[in-house]
Amino acid sequence: MPRVDPYSKLQQLHNSMEKMTKTIESLDNDILEILKENTELKVENQLLREKLDKITARKGPEVVKTQSGLESLKQIYNSGYHICNMYYGSHRDLNSDCMFCIDILDNFGNKKNKRN
Repeated sequence: MPRVDPYSKLQQLHNSMEKMTKTIESLDNDILEILKENTELKVENQLLREKLDKITARKGPEVVKTQSGLESLKQIYNSGYHICNMYYGSHRDLNSDCMFCIDILDNFGNKKNKRN
């Protein structure tokens, strides 16, 4: 069996590592897209549930409690996702706040209080 020189072995290993790195990057991007889509679907699902609750409450004799919009946004934000238009639906580090999201929550709360 012919002996392969160390440089050729190193080159083969390097090529294999590059291929694995590209595969990992591709998988990482796919997972991020799936997480983003999942978050968007969760938000949409929550909003549809609230609309359905409102419709059901109008039609039926019993009163169905629905979450306020502000509470829904707080819940989504506190579960680790952005609610701002800059990063909407993307995962957020729970250890740091997003000034855009906080601004939305503050302004939403102020508008609600001004109506009352």
